[in-house]
Amino acid sequence: MSSISISVIGTGNMARTIGARAIAGGNTVEIMGRDRSKAAELAKALGDGASQGEWGATPAGDIVIVALLHDGVVPVVAHYGDALAGKVIVDISNPFNPTFDGLAHREETSIAQEAAKAAPVGADVVKAFNTVFRHVLEKGRPDIFIAGDNAQAKARVEAFVESLGMRPLDVGGLKMAHWLEGAGLITVGLANHGVGGLDFALGVAELSA
Repeated sequence: MSSISISVIGTGNMARTIGARAIAGGNTVEIMGRDRSKAAELAKALGDGASQGEWGATPAGDIVIVALLHDGVVPVVAHYGDALAGKVIVDISNPFNPTFDGLAHREETSIAQEAAKAAPVGADVVKAFNTVFRHVLEKGRPDIFIAGDNAQAKARVEAFVESLGMRPLDVGGLKMAHWLEGAGLITVGLANHGVGGLDFALGVAELSA
């Protein structure tokens, strides 16, 4: 499988985990963060195949993963503006309310759909990775649910997910991102109640013939 060029906007735990899995999968990773020192530190920690990008500049990656808290995603997509034209933007966020029993937005929308409104013409937004806890993503091979309106953009994200040794599962158009955010909420409920821990991920079990 050929190398995939990824840019990660963010320097937190999910940025580190996805970056590390991407490098291990033979891809190149550019780290972009408001705090240049944190971005440089993360790029150095990821090692060969990782580099630091300039905040707000055109990302080097064909796929741009916005690894930020939910309230930072849309403002950052708007800030980057035309620099994201032609890119596949991946939103991984979960907009949980303060009590973790509902979504922060009351309308039937999603952070991914709102990011698509802020994105420039020629950019495509895909929702992915939001139903998986960080340490499961780091150590396991969970199913990764994705949603998006552009088939080619989803195919690129699917190829990236497969490079991580994981199975991508397409749930439909970008409006399904709302329900993926709900599925993210379900994982928290299961962690607190039915499962009682974080060592699991939602997935699909298929009946054998």
